[in-house]
Amino acid sequence: MSGPVARLAGLQVGPAQSEPSGDFGLIGLAVMGQNLILNAADHGFTVVAFNRTVSKVDRFLENEAKGKSIVGAHSIEEFCSKLKKPRRMMLLVMAGPAVDDFIEKLLPYCDKGDIIIDGGNSHYPDSNRRTRYLAEKGIRFVGTGVSGGEEGARYGPSLMPGGNEEAWPYIKDVFQSIAAKSDGEPCCDWVGDEGAGHYVKMVHNGIEYGDMQLICEAYDIMKRGLGMSYQEMGEEFDKWNKGVLDSFLIEITRDVLKFSDDDGKPLVEKILDSAGQKGTGKWTAINALDLGMPVTLIGEAVFARCLSSIKEERTRASKVLSGPKPSFTGDRATFLKNLEQGLYASKIISYAQGFMLMQTAAKQYGWKLNKPSIALMWRGGCIIRSVFLKDITAAYRAEPDLENLLFNDFFNKAIHEAQDGWRDVVSYAVKAGIPMPAFSTALAFFDGYRTKDLPANLLQAQRDYFGAHTFIIKPEYANDKYKSGEHIHVNWTGRGGNVSASTYNA
Repeated sequence: MSGPVARLAGLQVGPAQSEPSGDFGLIGLAVMGQNLILNAADHGFTVVAFNRTVSKVDRFLENEAKGKSIVGAHSIEEFCSKLKKPRRMMLLVMAGPAVDDFIEKLLPYCDKGDIIIDGGNSHYPDSNRRTRYLAEKGIRFVGTGVSGGEEGARYGPSLMPGGNEEAWPYIKDVFQSIAAKSDGEPCCDWVGDEGAGHYVKMVHNGIEYGDMQLICEAYDIMKRGLGMSYQEMGEEFDKWNKGVLDSFLIEITRDVLKFSDDDGKPLVEKILDSAGQKGTGKWTAINALDLGMPVTLIGEAVFARCLSSIKEERTRASKVLSGPKPSFTGDRATFLKNLEQGLYASKIISYAQGFMLMQTAAKQYGWKLNKPSIALMWRGGCIIRSVFLKDITAAYRAEPDLENLLFNDFFNKAIHEAQDGWRDVVSYAVKAGIPMPAFSTALAFFDGYRTKDLPANLLQAQRDYFGAHTFIIKPEYANDKYKSGEHIHVNWTGRGGNVSASTYNA
């Protein structure tokens, strides 16, 4: 007795009864998992499917997977027995303990050289740990970012694999086949070592937070600052989607703004203005602080969501705190062009900050990050996909060690051309009392980054005054009293001591 009859009888089909036929295995049959399996089957791979709740496997085989090169497994042992060696096994389960739990369940049936892939939204330190742990057992671990939602998983996601690089030649054919394509190139390449794949996905999500916040601020100033209708706003976003801002998020914003409920009113107007978040933007902001990187726009985007969530308190504050009322008197068409340019310039800053963070992390963690490929991976399939990313890909391909996107000729020119309009929009928002934290912080970063001498000299003097934290003298003022590069403490009042505090970075 074998096949469906054996399964119905509750008997396990042993590995010795048939040769393994599976090219690729996937555990986790939620929507993303099912869609990735269907995607892989469409590309000619035989996929073995397993789920902790075994009844889901049979339902999937009888419905969506029917007639496709997909086989089911009803135990971890059967799952492993049906896969060709080296086994390529992907987990799409909830991040955290569930991943470790499944890894431990797989290990008794694994052979050296097998590959375990975690495609969930895992935190990169967990992927660092898992890569090292499994390498000791001869198993190759890959932590991969997967972006694009349900539709991306089904028809072509952005995939960001990192971990044990020995695994890449064995999974490359599957991953690059099922990934989205941009100008014929797969939106998937090897990212880097250990947790680099999940790290890049984390930064992707942080940039996504920033892009969404910027778009929301543009919408707010159109609505409250210019008094535009939802139909007018939708049409403006439609125009933007044909220019430098052409992207998935601009496209869906157009559709959302034009969508009416059954009563004819815009549905978005009825939605509570309290934003949710799953933590990846927060992880990015925390990591930026840990590494001392000024990733200000993502940080502001996270805080903007936090501010939105205290809705009841804001409602009370709106009754007791007053400010200016928007009253626009200029040329609306010109302002909208400036708003488009301000959004474009702010996006340039956000991506520049994101790549600054990634290259700092690579140095800190000893990773070899593939920056041109990261930009390419984000060009299709993922939530932040846009025409804009082609220019970033070109910049890093021309100069892989580019210090900052703002040093690239294309982006340097773009941000200088956008600068006047950008400043006009932020100035009007401040005078009108409309918050634009992401636009404003992007502009503040730009002005700080292009400033040779910041007021941090006064800050260092203050720190030395109250805490003997020392300072370093500017090279042009070095002499016998103040030696260049030396940590100096001064007795500012004549009453303090001459002992300085230890220098350290917290």
